Amino acid sequence: MIAHHTLSGCNLQPGDLLATGTQSGPLPEEAGSLLELSRGGREAVGLASGETRRFLEDGDAVILRAWCERAGAARIGFGEAAGRVLPALA
Repeated sequence: MIAHHTLSGCNLQPGDLLATGTQSGPLPEEAGSLLELSRGGREAVGLASGETRRFLEDGDAVILRAWCERAGAARIGFGEAAGRVLPALA
């Protein structure tokens, strides 16, 4: 992915988020992205704060945490990756 972006002239910068897709389950509550959870923006998703979202909005924070564990093995993870959605430049 990085080679493709850089060879095509993409202005890839340190801190840019790259993703290869979502890991979703077969049930609606196992959706792997906000786009899937909101059914393409048609249904609002309730947040713990009482707010709802169909899409990310300016000022929203996105925090990714992940790990893998198995009985008898050490739990491994990548810690936390976080970013904030900023308004588009004028």
